[in-house]
Amino acid sequence: MHDRQPSPEGHPAGADQRSAPRSGTSTGLLETTVVVADQSPAPGAPAWGRRRVLLLNASFEPLTALPLRRAIVLVVCGKADVVHGDAAGLVLHSATTSILAPSVIKLCTFVRVPHRGRMPMTRAALMHRDRHRCTYCGARAETIDHVVPRSRGGEHCWENCVACCSRCNHRKGDRLLSELGWKLRVAPRAPRGQHWRLLATVLDADPQWLPYLGEVA
Repeated sequence: MHDRQPSPEGHPAGADQRSAPRSGTSTGLLETTVVVADQSPAPGAPAWGRRRVLLLNASFEPLTALPLRRAIVLVVCGKADVVHGDAAGLVLHSATTSILAPSVIKLCTFVRVPHRGRMPMTRAALMHRDRHRCTYCGARAETIDHVVPRSRGGEHCWENCVACCSRCNHRKGDRLLSELGWKLRVAPRAPRGQHWRLLATVLDADPQWLPYLGEVA
């Protein structure tokens, strides 16, 4: 007759431990094993391992988007407070405690952020700048257009690129606006502000982030 061995982390012997994925996190004195509650994610939400958490400065200025695991460590260590929890109610469990997965956290101590130069242009950030609307007709934007075509010396930069629908992009081709009798509603320019660096890299921002990113929900 075989001896029954105790299960790790306080699970009853023989219990099925395969129902929830685990992620080990080590931060010096902190050693914790996080278990994701058996809960279906909200439609359209990224898998828990790909979730990002918005990190705010103590002044509520957006700093960056952290992996969920790193955000949990900051909260557990007392270096950050939870501002908004996960809208779907995702709960993370360790051997000794449970915590609602955060969506937005805030540092307890203000940190100075060095000045950064011109932000590189990305498709995601440009679409946010133009609010996903075609600059020429106002329809839903599907692509990016060069106001002055590249074939005619136009640059690939903030001031020469706009969001555009497929119809207008096809009609314009490699012609200038003056040749079509078109005019820009708003002159394109490079956006400013720390939140634009987040929008340039995060494609699936949580709606709870928008008030801190200068966006309208």
